[in-house]
Amino acid sequence: MKMRACVLREIGAEMPYAKSVPLAIEEVELDPPGPGEMLVKIIGAGLCHSDLSVINGSRPRPLPVVLGHEGAGEVVEVGPGIRDIKAGDPVVFQFSASCGRCIRCLEGRPQICEAHAVARAKGDLMGGGKRLKDSTGAPINHQTGVSCFAEYAVVDRGSVVKIDSDIPLETAAIFGCAVMTGVGAALNAARVAPGDKVAVIGLGGVGFSAMLGAILGGAAQVIAVDINPAKLGLARQLGAHHTIDAREPDHVQQIKDLTGGGVDVSLEGAGVIPALKTGYDILKTGGQLVTVGLSPQGADFPIPAADLVSREIAVRGSYMGSCVPVRDIPKYLEAFRQGRLPVDRLIGEHVGFDGVNAGFDKLVSGEAVRQILTPHAA
Repeated sequence: MKMRACVLREIGAEMPYAKSVPLAIEEVELDPPGPGEMLVKIIGAGLCHSDLSVINGSRPRPLPVVLGHEGAGEVVEVGPGIRDIKAGDPVVFQFSASCGRCIRCLEGRPQICEAHAVARAKGDLMGGGKRLKDSTGAPINHQTGVSCFAEYAVVDRGSVVKIDSDIPLETAAIFGCAVMTGVGAALNAARVAPGDKVAVIGLGGVGFSAMLGAILGGAAQVIAVDINPAKLGLARQLGAHHTIDAREPDHVQQIKDLTGGGVDVSLEGAGVIPALKTGYDILKTGGQLVTVGLSPQGADFPIPAADLVSREIAVRGSYMGSCVPVRDIPKYLEAFRQGRLPVDRLIGEHVGFDGVNAGFDKLVSGEAVRQILTPHAA
């Protein structure tokens, strides 16, 4: 079938993207689903910093590529071998399909499936190869097996989670990345518990979700840290007990003063070394730093080695919020339904294809936390 999609052919375009237009809206060919795959009509797709990191080249992927990894839609057709999902079902994408057979999957860590990592690096689907072609017949790569900046996507069964139909898909879209990653980092990786003192450094979609996850986990003190005053204001509205401007030279000492010496948990979502340093420096003895921000490849973060033992400090990464998507996305959707996870407050504009490049300008500037591409909107 022919459809419109956002195709990235070169990295490192100059800003503003509204002028340089790194994402071209092209008519592409989408092959039908093969065994274990399905065709999904895209209803909503979130503009995320992970897409931006491909556009600016900080985390390169094979080109050309149809971007988009955070989204939701309605199943149109299923391929052979799929019996638990049918046409018309609403689904949320998750950007790391799992094979169910590699050692990581068998450990209960499907988010770091070894088979998917191989396919992702090639720009392929899990079943092998690509389902996208441009107007000349040349293949186009998939982003993380999803590529939902398009009218439709063919994806592996393992790339979707079936959900209930009462939540708008434009809102459900962000549960496949921002919400899963942030809330999961707080509850699965950091295991935030009642009484904990928690700081969240970097308030993008993931950082805000981590903050809301810490509140959901019962943290006694939640401190939001960012350089954007508007985001700090939103953090206060969403329940942060304190907000700290990271541009202030004494921001680390401010946090230590607020917490009586440091936090139990730092959740770092900015993906930059200064944010990691802040997250480390504010830990109390016995504290842990969990990072979910994707730093540029080659960036180094030095750690005082003696602290790891003498202060029993823990530093760990969390990919996809250390989630089992089929278990956790429905749980987080239920918390949203109950009003305990108001992540819809993070969504700003809904944009069409003509607004995608400008949308990434707003993401870079901090003007927007999440914008939703709605490919079929009139």
